Amino acid sequence: MLRHLSLKDFVIVPTLELDFESGFAVLTGETGAGKSILIDALQLALGGRGDAGVVRDGAAKAEITAEFDTPPHLREWLDEAGFECEDTLLLRRVIDAAGKSRAWINGGSATVTQLRELADPLLDIHGQHAWQGLTRPASTRELLDGFAGLDTAPLARAHAAWKQAADSLLAAQGKQADALRERERLAWQIGELDRLAPAEGEWEELNGEHGRLSHGQSLIDAAKSAFEALDEAEPSAQSLTSGALDQLERVLDHDDRLLPAVQALRDVQAQLADASHTLAAYLHKADLDPARLAELGLHVAQRLH
Repeated sequence: MLRHLSLKDFVIVPTLELDFESGFAVLTGETGAGKSILIDALQLALGGRGDAGVVRDGAAKAEITAEFDTPPHLREWLDEAGFECEDTLLLRRVIDAAGKSRAWINGGSATVTQLRELADPLLDIHGQHAWQGLTRPASTRELLDGFAGLDTAPLARAHAAWKQAADSLLAAQGKQADALRERERLAWQIGELDRLAPAEGEWEELNGEHGRLSHGQSLIDAAKSAFEALDEAEPSAQSLTSGALDQLERVLDHDDRLLPAVQALRDVQAQLADASHTLAAYLHKADLDPARLAELGLHVAQRLH
């Protein structure tokens, strides 16, 4: 219970010391006498919001000190929070003229949040608008559970466990979806690699055909020049060879030492004829085919990248 309340330079109060005895205590007075100031001071001591407006005019700071009997169920909280655990619980709050706030619990520096954590176990403040709490489902549910003597702790633990499991399931489903997307991406990449992967010897064949088509005009020009030199020029290689062979064959009967030269010219004549035939066939089939060249260029580029 509340044992003592001390105010200094709070709102309009220079200093005030109030002691409370066990039992029912009533503070009475006319409107404006300052009864609500005591409630405001008590709320500040328990972590309520405060600013420079609570400091009395001309004062440097406002101080509120509240002294309670320490409830048994708060001893563990005080010990875990690192505060002295005694029979008396002393709460002190100071707000300076700049609005800066400081707090202490049993002489140890504390945060406003820690003061708020002590508020519910220590005190219930019911103002003229407290009835509005009955319109909130959470408040009415708490009243009903309390009246029925129900222990909601097991349900709270079960709900917390369910929430944790639901969150874990949601996280697992998210990871599974990510894994499926990654699997689809990798499968697509593998499919692309399989589609682009050349068969045995295909790469050399593609490169060879691409090289031929990309140099097609040069190849055709060279083959045409060679064919003309062999067969169509005046004189051509074949006509010169035939002429030389004719000259030797006329006198071969007079000196058989010319036979090797004659035989060599005959071989050359046959080889020139074969070469001419090959070049003619090449020129007949030769085609620049720019569309095929572009297609091959795309295939080669895909395999390189």
